[in-house]
Amino acid sequence: MRQFVGDAGTISARLDVVRGRIEAAAAESGRSASEVELLIATKYVALEDMPALAAAGVQLVGESRAQDLVAKHDRFADLFTWDFIGHLQSRKAKLVLPRVRRIHAVSSISAVQELDRRTQNMVDVLLEVNIAEEPQKPGVTPGDLERFLTEASSHERVSFSGLMCMPPLSDDPEHAAPYFARTRELAERLSAAWRGRYTFQHLSMGTSADYEVAVREGATTVRLGTSVLF
Repeated sequence: MRQFVGDAGTISARLDVVRGRIEAAAAESGRSASEVELLIATKYVALEDMPALAAAGVQLVGESRAQDLVAKHDRFADLFTWDFIGHLQSRKAKLVLPRVRRIHAVSSISAVQELDRRTQNMVDVLLEVNIAEEPQKPGVTPGDLERFLTEASSHERVSFSGLMCMPPLSDDPEHAAPYFARTRELAERLSAAWRGRYTFQHLSMGTSADYEVAVREGATTVRLGTSVLF
């Protein structure tokens, strides 16, 4: 994929289009667009182009590579709210932890242990669910969630506040709908089962390919790249 070349005016116009579509999708399911965060994935945005995003009105960004997060955050920390949206490897926890509001993709006990070990504060994380049980993808399968959470719950400084998922690739956005719906249903079930320990109120799901479907099915954060940047 080519790298984004910053143009604040173009990005601002695309953001307006995306926000309008989020509003329409939310209304379709009886929700308010204010319930949905718009996160811009900056994997393909060069360091020197980050200020253009801020000038365009981007507030929340997500990095998927720890080294890029370090470089961009340490230069432009005050311009954005920062999340980490890549699959978190335990050895990268020390780089990611002090720089982000939320970590979207935790699915190993070793990562939970490392996060817990390296902080004295509560860490806000999302549990990465392999919702379609695809063998090539990371994430905890739906049938293994309870076992995973039982083991993770002893690490008291790590707080799961929701779920993150990636449905199978498809040219048809509607193909993702049942996977998003199932993720929402899992979050509701887990919220009841783990009340007092975890909340599962956040659903990070939906990319440029299918974010309108994700919003309709309950997403609280959509992670957009190409629809805004290219």
